[in-house]
Amino acid sequence: TNKTNKFQLRSIAIAASILMLAGCATKGSTPGDPLEGYNRAVFKFNDTVDRVALKPAATVYKRALPSFVQTGVNNFFGNLTDAWSGANNLMQGKGAAGMTDFTRFTLNSTLGLAGLLDIASEAGLQKHNEDFGQTLGYWGMPSGPYFVLPLLGPSTIRDSAALPLDMAADPWTYVDPTSTRNWGTALRIVDKRAEILDASSLVEDAALDRYVFIRDGYLQRRQSQVFDGETSRKP
Repeated sequence: TNKTNKFQLRSIAIAASILMLAGCATKGSTPGDPLEGYNRAVFKFNDTVDRVALKPAATVYKRALPSFVQTGVNNFFGNLTDAWSGANNLMQGKGAAGMTDFTRFTLNSTLGLAGLLDIASEAGLQKHNEDFGQTLGYWGMPSGPYFVLPLLGPSTIRDSAALPLDMAADPWTYVDPTSTRNWGTALRIVDKRAEILDASSLVEDAALDRYVFIRDGYLQRRQSQVFDGETSRKP
């Protein structure tokens, strides 16, 4: 189908970009960021898109919509990630966490009105956020260099390589018609941006070099996510 072909082409483009840029690392660069020249250029592009379009849209969204509507949108799209989080927890050998994720998805998808209500959290079922990049890291695959993706933002070579599988596991990828999928994706992005409006404003005011601030913060946070707050995988 056209949709499958587009997804395959997008995945191939991501993989090709990663392989090409991995070979462009230069000596003398910041440790952990040999692609800094490229990354700063993409960061500047992303920052322009955010400043011109995304941040204004998120500001209007946050001010105009009632909080319960925003909560429902956030819950709905958050629920879509629970099944894949469960699969990744199981792949990491974390059976209890994986079953919790699948139980969350089942409860919220049914009794929670397709995920609009997060009754699983109210029932004490903890939400996890796991992806395939974390699974690869958990089992010892190095993150590789820091890598800024156009529009998607901070990543690493490992996590970018895992992205096509994460995208394929997202149920929203398969929603028809295309117009509904596109509008929903736009809403999802704006909702996520609205969540961090206050934090991003603090970064803009405080950081002398926002690129370095965001890069270092992302890498530290990602390391913590991969090992659940530990410094390395537990034996």
